Amino acid sequence: MTEVLLGSILSALATGLGAIPILFLKGSITHRWRDILLAFTAGIMMTAAMRGLIPEALQAGGIFEVIAGLFLGVLILTMLEKTIPHIDLEHSRVGIQFDEKALLIIAAITLHNIPEGLSVGVSYASEAQETGNLIAFAIGLQNAPEGFLVALFLINQNIGRLKAFIIATLTGAIEIVASLLGYYLTSFIEVLVPYGLSFAAGAMLFIIYKELIPESHGDGNERIATYSFIVGIAFMFILLETF
Repeated sequence: MTEVLLGSILSALATGLGAIPILFLKGSITHRWRDILLAFTAGIMMTAAMRGLIPEALQAGGIFEVIAGLFLGVLILTMLEKTIPHIDLEHSRVGIQFDEKALLIIAAITLHNIPEGLSVGVSYASEAQETGNLIAFAIGLQNAPEGFLVALFLINQNIGRLKAFIIATLTGAIEIVASLLGYYLTSFIEVLVPYGLSFAAGAMLFIIYKELIPESHGDGNERIATYSFIVGIAFMFILLETF
């Protein structure tokens, strides 16, 4: 219990950690750098899903459970996307322009953090403790640039830097609740473990391919974003082999 609580808190607070530079940043950030960050985090999440969640799900269950969980994760994310208003950022090569409905976008970002929290909790419920640490670490790495981009968005909406930092940090807090929920469900009903791990992998893969990669390819930065995606994968593999 202590492990999952600590892991979920650290991965969630990484959102605030990533937002810290916004307190000192002068000016804005170009779409080129934003796309590089998005693609890099996509690579990190891809490695976590393929190297951690799916192999562990196969070991805990079988191919049927893995396929069922993957499709369930995609289905739930699809339903969430249709239910939660999703407003894309306007693409511009010079800077980042955002829709005026700031509250709606922040609510959408917060709710989209739920599957990430579930991923952490379910991973800690598996027999291999290192899987939980791996996913918590991967989600934390993914949350850092996300927190930076959310805070940057808020500043572009004429919100003060300190307030933007606090709000960006709070958007990741829901992951703690989701993580504990995922942990308790799969801990008390062991048969759910392979389904839960595969569900988390499916949700992460959906986010990668539906959100992160298209967003990183929307402004003519496809090549550099692709390089960044591969670097993210390599970076995660290096960390896995090192630690």
